[in-house]
Amino acid sequence: MNKIPLTVAGAEKLREELHRLKTVERPNVIAAIAEARSHGDLSENAEYDAAKERQGFIEGRIMEVEGKLSHAQIIDPKLLDADGRCVFASTVELEDLDAGQVVTYQIVGEDEADIKEGKISVSSPIARALIGKYAGDIAEVQAPGGVREYEILDVRYE
Repeated sequence: MNKIPLTVAGAEKLREELHRLKTVERPNVIAAIAEARSHGDLSENAEYDAAKERQGFIEGRIMEVEGKLSHAQIIDPKLLDADGRCVFASTVELEDLDAGQVVTYQIVGEDEADIKEGKISVSSPIARALIGKYAGDIAEVQAPGGVREYEILDVRYE
């Protein structure tokens, strides 16, 4: 399997989720299954079926998170030496040349992406257009509404 790029913060979030799944969610669902079993006939027990389904989901998510962490390539943006280039984990300040709006994004892994927090996936069209460019460059992004142009105002590694 290929390496999965993650920022330090993204890897920490995954570790926290894994810890919560193993120490809180898993014991809770085991207790729910035991409670449902105590009610007798399992063939018509909706609580049992729901608890077993939840257990399957939790165990699947544990395996998924463990797999991602085992294949993670953790990148600390503070240690990057990219000479001002837009790279994975960099924070980029952009001006939308059509709207005149200034936005700031950090380029992160797919699991970390959250546009409300200003984090865009490295595989998104805007991130792909930015990678390799410098402050002062113009990035053309193929958006659903047509081509949009962004001027890169600043590139930071924070």
